Amino acid sequence: MPALLAIFFLSGFSALVYQVVWQRALFALFGINSESVTLIVTVFMLGLGLGSLAGGALSRHRRIEPILLFAGAEMIIGLFGLGSLALVQAVGRATLGWPLPAIALVILSLLLVPTLCMGATLPLLTTHLVRRWSNVGRAVSTLYAVNTLGSAAAAFVAAFALLGTFGQAGSVLVAAVGNLAVALAALVLWRRSPRKA
Repeated sequence: MPALLAIFFLSGFSALVYQVVWQRALFALFGINSESVTLIVTVFMLGLGLGSLAGGALSRHRRIEPILLFAGAEMIIGLFGLGSLALVQAVGRATLGWPLPAIALVILSLLLVPTLCMGATLPLLTTHLVRRWSNVGRAVSTLYAVNTLGSAAAAFVAAFALLGTFGQAGSVLVAAVGNLAVALAALVLWRRSPRKA
């Protein structure tokens, strides 16, 4: 259990680092204003919400191992993260001067897959725990609290240490390595965990 909570803490940490860095990268191109802030937050929240619905739907299938899907989602996020900053910057430069709705559609398309995967992680890991604990309330509250702590820690560390030390590229690399480590750890936990019908 402590290992599972630790990897979900790291998952939340990495997700928030991406949001901070991608947001700063787009702010550098479009400027810091209410429209650009609203755009980034909307794209993230939409992706997270849709991902949560998708993760919940997938986790209902008894034959699916949710922790394996969780590991796969983290792997996709990490692999996307490795090249994400250059991609975000290139797309941002290509859409300079476009109308805001067109820019929103392009950025949504760009970030939809990783944010969907981020949103799917909580219901998938919750299902994994519920199948072992048989306690939905405890599983959801524990995971949500740990993931939120990871995000809060990332907001603090990214602002006061990570970006200043490693810059945007280095910060994204740290987040991507975190996702890949989470995926690997989840696979190890799955191999070692007892099966429950």
